[in-house]
Amino acid sequence: MAADEIPIGRSLREARRRRGLTLKAVAQEAGVTESFLSQVERDIASPSIATLRRIAVALGTTIGTLLDSAGPHGRLVRRGKRRVLGYAGLGARDEFLTDGPNARLQVIESFIEPGGGTGPEAYAHESDEECLIVLEGCLELWVGDEHYRLDAGDAIRYSSRVAHRNRNPGPGSARVLFVLTPPSF
Repeated sequence: MAADEIPIGRSLREARRRRGLTLKAVAQEAGVTESFLSQVERDIASPSIATLRRIAVALGTTIGTLLDSAGPHGRLVRRGKRRVLGYAGLGARDEFLTDGPNARLQVIESFIEPGGGTGPEAYAHESDEECLIVLEGCLELWVGDEHYRLDAGDAIRYSSRVAHRNRNPGPGSARVLFVLTPPSF
């Protein structure tokens, strides 16, 4: 984990302990192994977004609340002070350009390596609507049964409540802007 990345593991562990839940109980509810959850809590393993969402639901919270509890945020977000969430093994990193889940809008800049993305499992979340803009490279996007290939300059709007996932087919890296309303990460 890079020095500027959010220590999501600590937030997960603190949320689990506050609720008096065991690793086993949360792991079973989230559909992951107890050892994997333990590794995530120690920031040794990084879950896919879909798995992180299932863990948050098992804890009775949202990804946004977990991320928000990981550090202080203000309305102005300086380039060097962005919250950063890396997804080890998924070839992706999110930088949060806005200040957390208590606003009405959230903007995330994602950097996705070739072959990287949200993972093979589609997920839905609490935001109503999402806009994705490819700034550099290209991205494949699946929303429900629909499949899109977006190149630099392309944009798409879709319901966040419909299961979706993405992947960078390469050959180069992709830089993508996600705008969500309301925030859920």
